[in-house]
Amino acid sequence: MDDTAPAVPRSAWTRLAVYTAIAALLQADGTIVAVALPSIGSDFDVSAGTAAWLMTTYFAVYAVGLFPGGRLVDRFGPGALALTGLAVFCAGTLTGALAGSFGVLVASRVLQGAGAGLASPAALAGAVSGFPAERRGTALGIWGAASGLSNLVGPLLGGVLTEVWGWRANWWALLPMGLLPAVCVLRWVRSPVDGRRLVPPPPDPAAAPEARAPVPGAVPGRRAPMGAVRGASAVAALTFAVMIGSFYLVEQYLQHAAGYGVLRAALAPMVVALCIGAAGPVAGRLTDRHGERLPAAAGFTACAAACGTYAVPGTAPHGLWLLPGGVLLGAGLGLLFPSTSRAALNSVPRSLHGRASAQLSFGRLAGAACGTALAGLAFRDGVTTAHLRFALAGGAVVAVVGAVIVLWRFGREVAGR
Repeated sequence: MDDTAPAVPRSAWTRLAVYTAIAALLQADGTIVAVALPSIGSDFDVSAGTAAWLMTTYFAVYAVGLFPGGRLVDRFGPGALALTGLAVFCAGTLTGALAGSFGVLVASRVLQGAGAGLASPAALAGAVSGFPAERRGTALGIWGAASGLSNLVGPLLGGVLTEVWGWRANWWALLPMGLLPAVCVLRWVRSPVDGRRLVPPPPDPAAAPEARAPVPGAVPGRRAPMGAVRGASAVAALTFAVMIGSFYLVEQYLQHAAGYGVLRAALAPMVVALCIGAAGPVAGRLTDRHGERLPAAAGFTACAAACGTYAVPGTAPHGLWLLPGGVLLGAGLGLLFPSTSRAALNSVPRSLHGRASAQLSFGRLAGAACGTALAGLAFRDGVTTAHLRFALAGGAVVAVVGAVIVLWRFGREVAGR
């Protein structure tokens, strides 16, 4: 990006704020509820394995809904789909808050997941809808920082709500968190095409030059390529596998082996969250200036160093020893979020942003699920320091693989723009 980069209108920043809030809500939902699972199991007299269906159901329905949600975003616009998704999500949230049985609680998660599947691609596509391609990294840096923060702040909020008011407080808290952005969409969000309607009309060739701009790798008369989107989705999957997997490992280790309480253990990842928040906007500007490849490769390198630090015998993965690794991990993730999303969105025309956003969200969900599953396998024989080191060494390998994919897949035709 240089001094001649297009200016960004004030309305674009408003849309960015509103859609970022929606994305943060959807990211926080899973981690907020996860902390309440033991209390829910006790209240409804179900096992820990049965209670885990509240997480599995939400993420499964969420993932299934992403692809039709992405196509609907491309057809009707992000505003309309965000409102629809939030309405379904809030209906599920209210159902869960009032649930009198475990079955009804699971049904509430089905509704929440369906709403998330519609709102998630709308959130990403809408966040950049007012930004020219040359400035999307800046927007995505803010968007990614907020999403990353919500993943790590969620357990702390969920822990406080559960301990003070009980598990239902998590559902009651999610209700205004879903209603507020819906009101903001109605009040402030406008179509980037005509400035008045939530559902934009077909692009006017004279008024929307970006819609006619050539996309790298595109062939006239053929559909825009989705190869770069699939590559970015794979990178997003590896990013979330490292983030969620390492978060799960450290949380379990601190509570079961280091003797931390629930709230104290939830506070430990806050250094990661703060570094993600600080690094995200800076990373967005770097991505606009230098392209996606170098910031993303640097991000995975930092993540590999963070995980590898605690895989070395002699380091204590608790107390003040957590600070250097937390700073490295947070900075690395902050570099990865905007570069990955920008690589996908800038490789296709705006008319396919919904589908590209859905593909990215699916990659994140798949990565989070795999990261948690692999981390759980590492502790299948007990939560010990040796098992933690082995698992974090695996995380470092995953991050190195991510750096290789970035250097190979984020080709010069994308990264060099």
